[in-house]
Amino acid sequence: MLKSLHIENLTVFPKADFKFGKNLNIIIGENGSGKSHILKAAYCAIAVSAKGAKDSASEVPTKAFLETAMADKLRNVFKPDELGRLARRRPRGTHTCTIGYKFTPEKLGFDFQFSTSSKNQVKVNNQPGAWAEKLPVFLPTRELLTIMPEFVSLYETTHLPFEETWRDTCILLAAPLARGPRESRIKEFLLPLEEAMGGSVEVGKSGRFYLNVATGNMEMHLVAEGLRKLATIARLIATGSLLDKGYLFWDEPESNLNPRIIKTVAKTILQVAASGIQVFIATHSLFLLRELHILQKREGNKLDTRCFGLHIQDDGAVTVQQGKTMDDVGSITALDEDLQQSERYIDTEMGVPVNDINHDNPTA
Repeated sequence: MLKSLHIENLTVFPKADFKFGKNLNIIIGENGSGKSHILKAAYCAIAVSAKGAKDSASEVPTKAFLETAMADKLRNVFKPDELGRLARRRPRGTHTCTIGYKFTPEKLGFDFQFSTSSKNQVKVNNQPGAWAEKLPVFLPTRELLTIMPEFVSLYETTHLPFEETWRDTCILLAAPLARGPRESRIKEFLLPLEEAMGGSVEVGKSGRFYLNVATGNMEMHLVAEGLRKLATIARLIATGSLLDKGYLFWDEPESNLNPRIIKTVAKTILQVAASGIQVFIATHSLFLLRELHILQKREGNKLDTRCFGLHIQDDGAVTVQQGKTMDDVGSITALDEDLQQSERYIDTEMGVPVNDINHDNPTA
């Protein structure tokens, strides 16, 4: 479990401390507030650690390996021209970016730094005493099933301008189905997803994905994008990537989805979080946030949840407010606009005179 993330001078954040919940973590903010950057910063460390034993050929972490591997992962995931571009540059001058992670168990924690002049290496200040056990899952805003299986081989052999999270997740999607004692639990987990999709996910001989429906296999390219996102989750559950323990990072789960599918996505997020996976989502969807709240309240859900509100200041810096509910994270403009439009719509339908409507000024 990732307990906390400490950052100084990372992109839009002068300084921030995130104290995460065991089950579900919701990062809320407008576009440009750094939501995705937080997901990626957390993901990079876990991804490097989970592959560390294999990639370093060492049973214990070493500074030399981590300093190169972390720099490579940050560059491949964030895609800056140089590593130092990730360090905040206000005020002008040379600045140092520091990123620190605390885990349960504590021996997994470490921290490192780099400056605005860094090109391809970080300095590890405190190294972990062990490697992470399981690869994390990162779901970008775009679904990935339709670019399988060619994408991974192209990524490995050519220069593609895509984040490495795409490649990492495609590799997990191509993994074989889990077998053994876990199969019955997987089937139970998949049932509501397959009902929502109207079928099950299958892989053809060519490696392409299909949705198996009553009339036969349907190419994933012909399936609605919202159902493809559900199919992605279903596949990762079936392979064991999202089962028992691990991490799920999901950037804007609501992207390109209609409200009916968002409701299913919300149920799936809570189900995954309750199963032992630590979930991190970034969103500015009021509908998704309300649905997560409603489901937890109605079902008496006892998930350890944390919410984080990202607030853009006049100088472009982003500050963080956090707590156990949305009420603790302060006013988010993107959410306020949704609320105000709902109120304007109701007032319009009820015939309230325009002069009496003052929803654009919440403090009035």
